[in-house]
Amino acid sequence: MKRLKRWVISLMTGLSLCGTALAADVLKVGVQGSLPPFSSVSGNGKLTGFDVDIAQALCAELKVQCQFVITSWDRMLPSLNARKFDAIISSMSITPEREQLVSFTIPYYMNSIQFIAPRDKPFSTDPRGLKGKVIGAGRATLSADWLSNHLGGQVNMRFYDSQEEANQALADGRVDAVLGDRFAHYAWLQTPEGQRFELKGEPVLQKDRIAIAVRKNDPLKARLDEALKGILANGTYQQINARYFPFSLY
Repeated sequence: MKRLKRWVISLMTGLSLCGTALAADVLKVGVQGSLPPFSSVSGNGKLTGFDVDIAQALCAELKVQCQFVITSWDRMLPSLNARKFDAIISSMSITPEREQLVSFTIPYYMNSIQFIAPRDKPFSTDPRGLKGKVIGAGRATLSADWLSNHLGGQVNMRFYDSQEEANQALADGRVDAVLGDRFAHYAWLQTPEGQRFELKGEPVLQKDRIAIAVRKNDPLKARLDEALKGILANGTYQQINARYFPFSLY
């Protein structure tokens, strides 16, 4: 009877390990899907962008298949901790508040936060010059936090569900300026619609560290750290970088 019990336990353990191995063949990745050129859905429904390509390269390094889960920005962290996916590869900044909820890998690029506004209109980034202006930003972002903390009583803030919506509000004249990620701004400023606008002043926040988020104490962090080092060492990262930007993000 004891031998039978041990055999049953052994069989169940084996099946459990098989299930884990099968699950490990797929890495579920949360992406926003509305932040070109980092992640966006093309006209034919294909998910593309710098973050998407980085994720694919990391999956290749880990010898797993990438499965993308498009998620609204404000649901990213709750969805990760609810196990809807395994990692967030969606240009997420490392902040003390987020570090209370998740673990971050080593940064995979450095960003900064800056205003954009119409080319043909004077625009002062001085707090006195901004007083009464309508400023847009992405909801639940570092830009939104900065506006609330530094200009909350001086400007009218409008928060949008995505950077694309904030940019559209600027193009339509519904806001005077948008505060957002400099590299995301760069891509939009190259578009026909974005060419009427430009970066204004100096970045309000420098050295914004962008990293991959995983659940607290997940061993996946160490594997992703090594995979990031791998694609940096073998030139894959640089090839992806050059695909989207004429300058280095790292």
